[in-house]
Amino acid sequence: MALQRIRDPLHNLIVFDTKKQLDRMLWDVICSPPFQRLRRIKQLGFSEMVYPGASHSRFAHSLGVLQTARELMRVVKDRSDGERTEQREHMAIAAALVHDVGHGPFSHAFEEVGRVLKLKDPKLKLARHEEMSDQLITEGELADILNDFGSGFATDVASMVIEDGKKTVHNAVVSSQFDADRLDYMRRDRMMTGNRHSSVDFHWLVNNLEIGEVDVGVDDEPAKKIPTFIIGPKAVHAAEAYILGLFQLYPTVYFHKTTRGAEKLFTELLVRLVELVQDSMQERVALPSQHPLIRFAKKPDNVENILRLDDTVVWGSLSQLRESNDPVINCLAGRLLDRKLFKCIDIRTRIQHGINPDNLPDPELSDGIDNCCENVFSKLEDVRKRKTGQDRIPAVLLDKASRSAYNTEIGSRGPIERINIRTDGGCPMDLGQRSRVVQSIGEFKVTRAYFDPSESDIEKIILKIVDEEVKNGFSS
Repeated sequence: MALQRIRDPLHNLIVFDTKKQLDRMLWDVICSPPFQRLRRIKQLGFSEMVYPGASHSRFAHSLGVLQTARELMRVVKDRSDGERTEQREHMAIAAALVHDVGHGPFSHAFEEVGRVLKLKDPKLKLARHEEMSDQLITEGELADILNDFGSGFATDVASMVIEDGKKTVHNAVVSSQFDADRLDYMRRDRMMTGNRHSSVDFHWLVNNLEIGEVDVGVDDEPAKKIPTFIIGPKAVHAAEAYILGLFQLYPTVYFHKTTRGAEKLFTELLVRLVELVQDSMQERVALPSQHPLIRFAKKPDNVENILRLDDTVVWGSLSQLRESNDPVINCLAGRLLDRKLFKCIDIRTRIQHGINPDNLPDPELSDGIDNCCENVFSKLEDVRKRKTGQDRIPAVLLDKASRSAYNTEIGSRGPIERINIRTDGGCPMDLGQRSRVVQSIGEFKVTRAYFDPSESDIEKIILKIVDEEVKNGFSS
């Protein structure tokens, strides 16, 4: 059939006209095993433990990013005054489709496993899904499909995914603070979790999207003008709501304490499994030697071993892992399987209530809260090491993260990275400078401790350390 159609809950119909070379190549990518694997990886990892509807996959999200990129590319085609660069348009659309192909089980949770293991083996690539995506795009079946579209096309697509090489407006479609990825996952995650905030006025934003020129200069090089997206002045409030909506998704979804707690258990479980297998104690794991997790543990940097992993492999192994004679694996697998997670103490909230109960906008108080959190975190690291033996369940799991609503620092992509607003005077201006709303949104920070409730004294130890630090903060 010439037309292939996919029904999507967010975009309705996503259509591929396979008589056209580009659409035929995209459809072949979708049908390939590396891309089909994304059906078995949930977009939001363990968020389903909080929001039962959040069961959508990286596969669905990637299709949505492709469709969003198509809409943004129409803006580029229709509103650009300069000469069209069809090759880069094709690169951006293909990059939008395959940008997440390197994700491991439970998405970003798997990257934390990679970061821990990377401390022992710097060669590991799974700590960043972008690196895995780069390898999958430039090698193997995906590379063959992409290169059928043109010699070197796979390398060009990979460069756009990892933000390397020439920077044009097409890069902003793939990776920026207003890119196809973010415009899809914000709307999709909001819909699937059932949240009623974080709404994005997508069609108004796109309808008011223009292509304009901004000055770019690197180091001592003279500034030059390049085209990029600019949002018209009528959509400035929609742009503010977009930034605010993203910010709200972090405390309510992405950094939810239950989701993060499950991620911590998952990390401990997989790291423990890898360590046992690599220490020649595979018999304690209770999985057969050809199981994908065992193969991965033996050679965690092998691409084929990583591609054998997905959410279903992990979930399917938990019943067997619960029969392990290793007490750590036995306990952690059972807790994940039955959703009996560690209890959480929100250290930052407790310290903030003690030091700044009225939530006054005082920089000195904010700095004091940050310092107290760091001190408590350091002391709890010592508790964790002291209370966690070789064959003992971790007594304390620590969680520290932060997220800014809007990145005001201009990186290597310069004005392509930022959100540009056209003022009434006609000049493009960074939204972070233009909007008082965006300027007023502070950084969201998380400092938490998760503890094993079977350890009778551990909660008292944590609270004592926190309360003593609050008193020291007041006295200083």
